[in-house]
Amino acid sequence: MRRRALWPALAGLCTWWLSGCATPTTDRHTPTWSGRFALRVLAEPPQAVSAGFELEGGPEAGVLRIVSPIGQTLATARWSSAGATLERQGSEQRHATLDALTEALTGTPLPIAALFAWLQGQAAHAEGWTVDLSAHHQNRLLAQRHNPLPTATLRVVFETPTP
Repeated sequence: MRRRALWPALAGLCTWWLSGCATPTTDRHTPTWSGRFALRVLAEPPQAVSAGFELEGGPEAGVLRIVSPIGQTLATARWSSAGATLERQGSEQRHATLDALTEALTGTPLPIAALFAWLQGQAAHAEGWTVDLSAHHQNRLLAQRHNPLPTATLRVVFETPTP
């Protein structure tokens, strides 16, 4: 009898403890961007990815959700100083860095630190990349990588971030 009474208490304690461990990687005051992106990599064969996105956080820690046109989450990337994870199709892959994660997700490393600056309209430098922010006032940006090969083109249409 006592064992049966103990299990609900242990289950409640475990639930409380796990909920304390499940804190988000970003706080509530972090801007969140959403929109659509298209990435084309001129490899052999050429690679093209186009999807919706929800981006929260910053270069140090954050979450990126890739979503289908009907709003279904296709992949979720999370990163912090401890590393990066990619969740998709019911599996999770761990990566040492955010660059390694973006390469696994898109086929090419992306300049995430610069991307956060570009979304804010700042022309940050990213080795091998050029950015065109002339349409930033229309919530659009275009970035191209020329070096190293293969070349890549990233187009982003985004909504104004929510605080």
